[in-house]
Parts: sequence; C-alpha cells; structure tokens
Amino acid sequence: MKNYENYQDYYYNSGTESNWNNHINRCIDSYFHSQMSSVVNYNENQSKSSFIIKTSVNESEIKNDQKPDVSQLWVQCENCFELNYKRFLKSNKNICEHCGYHMKMSSSDRIELLVDPGTWDPMDEEMFLDETMFLDETMLSLLDQIDSKATRSEEEESSDQDRISDPEKQSDEEKESSLQGRISDPEKESDEEKDYYPDRISSYQRKTGLTEAVQTGTGRLNGIPVAIGVMDFQFIGGSMGSVVGEKITRLIEYATNQRLPLIIVCASGGARMQEGSFSLMQMAKISSALYSYQKKKGLLYVSILTSPTTGGVTASFGMLGDIIIAEPNAYIAFAGKRVIEQTLNKTIPEGSQEAEPLFDKGLFDLIVPRNLLKGVLSELFQLHAIQVNS
Repeated sequence: MKNYENYQDYYYNSGTESNWNNHINRCIDSYFHSQMSSVVNYNENQSKSSFIIKTSVNESEIKNDQKPDVSQLWVQCENCFELNYKRFLKSNKNICEHCGYHMKMSSSDRIELLVDPGTWDPMDEEMFLDETMFLDETMLSLLDQIDSKATRSEEEESSDQDRISDPEKQSDEEKESSLQGRISDPEKESDEEKDYYPDRISSYQRKTGLTEAVQTGTGRLNGIPVAIGVMDFQFIGGSMGSVVGEKITRLIEYATNQRLPLIIVCASGGARMQEGSFSLMQMAKISSALYSYQKKKGLLYVSILTSPTTGGVTASFGMLGDIIIAEPNAYIAFAGKRVIEQTLNKTIPEGSQEAEPLFDKGLFDLIVPRNLLKGVLSELFQLHAIQVNS
C-alpha cells in the first residue's frame, strides 16, 4: 500500500470471506475521513468484486469533525445484513449480490426497469391534494388565526422577542401566548404539529420529488404499447389516498379507451388513514373501473405485487389482475402479523405472509425475479396476441 496525502490508491483482489469483511471495514473507516471521487476499475468476471477505489481527503470535514453519511456509499441488505456498494447495486436492479434478496425500489427506478428508454409519457403529474376537503370549520378557523398572527408588524414581533428572551418579565398570559406563537415557527413545532396532514404531504413531496404515492403513464415495453402505474413506498408508505385512487382510475379509463394492456406495480401499506372514508372509497372506484376494463372490453391487466403489498391495495386492485405476479420474498398480506396475532390470539408462523408460501396456496400465478420481469411481461403480452405497433 502506498503512502498518500491527498489521494490514496488501494487495490484489492477478493479472496477469503474474512479478507472481504476486513476490506469492507477498511473502506468504511476510510470513507469517514474521505470523499469518494471515482471508481477506476471494476472486474465483473470474477466471482467476487475486485476494484480500485480513489478517495480524496476533505480537510474542512476533518477540521469541523463532520462525518459524511455512509449510506451515500453503501446499502445494507435487509435480509442478510451484508453491505452492497450503492453504484453496483443500482445496476444490479437493487438485488443483493450476497443473498439475492430483492430490496425496495423507487417508482422511477421501476419505470426505468420496465419501460423502453425515451418512451415514457407521464399522466396527471400535477394532480395534488386539496387539503380543505379534510378540514372542518374549527380547523379552518384555527388556521386563519395562525395566519393573522404571522402577519404582525415588525415592531410587535421585536417586542415579543425581547420579552421571550427574559422569561422573568413575562406574565402567565404572555407565556401562554408565546407558546401559541410557536405554531407559526417551523423550528419550534411539536411532534403533533409536524403530523399535520397537508404538511406531511409537502414534506414527502420535497423528499421524493413526487406529488403523490403513485406514478402513472404510458410507454413501450419491448416495443409493445402499455399503460403503467407504479406505486412508491417512499411516499407515506405508498398509502392510497384520494389522489392515488383518482390517478389510477384515470389510467385505467385511458387504457380502456385506447385498448392498451395495463400494468400496476403495487407497493403499499394500504388505505391512507388520514383521509378516512375518502381513502376507502378508492377501493370501490378503482375496482369499478377495472370491471369495465376487464369484463366489458376483455383487456389484459397484469398486477405485480412487490414488498410490501398490504391492506386496501391487497383487498382491491392488487388481487384483481388477470395475471398476478409477485417478486421473490415479497411481503403480501391484508393485515400485518402483529394485528392478526392480537386479534385472533394465535401465533402466526414466521414467513407465512411471504410470496413463496402464498404461491403454494394459489394466491397468485407467478413469482418472477426482477431481472427477468420485463422479458416475462413481453412474452405474456405476445401470448395474448398484443402486437408490437410500429
């Protein structure tokens, strides 16, 4: 190994399992004092990865004692807990190189996996939640009061800050008023205030870059025109609210009118409890649209169940596919293991709600690994006489 100041070149050829673990530990330790700049060489033909890593020391990070986020470089498998190098993991379709476990994917990555490059045409991207649908008169009045407090003059605000800085000068009424004023300050929000539903929506929109928990649109799959809806578990657990239900319904209606095969990739915790009965109504609305699509028009709907698929999604369009496909080891259920055990007072065997034992019970038609999924879908569509349009 060479001595270095600003850069270090470290070459490693994987050998025994212990050497590989030691190598990973050394890389992690090194990364806490350096920043990944490039990967020079990667040998894919060997049974285990062999690569050269270049790192550069960021003096400001060391001086300020700031440790970079290791998740930017490595992803830990949820099944075997081994580390996967992030750049190689994406090219491997988020499949663990150690145990083959299918890790979660974003909706954008799934669209990239299934749709031919340059053919994706999104639908209803600008559809968003109207928060006033879920607010009663009392809440609307409270919001008006908060807005009025936020528009106080600068002189009054400055005076309030002076009093806050000296608690001894505050009366009991002023202390109570200052606590109410914290509602308008995001940095002083309580946990209850942060859970305000429209604010949670805005937070996840900024975090994921999506407007809602599903992306819908049209594209081509190996040249075959298809309508696709992909749910994203990163957005409030992929929960189904009124916007999600409306986007999926519009996708189904468009596929019905254009006579397109339909694919919906499910990844959801179920109906969104914050919207109450509005979210439950989406189950019936989507199922009704699917009835017209499947029964009246005789078109093909393929449902793909990924981990996790639970609750209202499982109880509606997730299980209504003409062909139902599951990913390996996907968690598929209506109610979770803990809820069933508490309700029935019985112990549920571990793994009983995963794809393989459910497949043995006849719950769905196929278990298809992610790297073969696009080819299998293409063959299914051709089998059903869906032609490639030029």
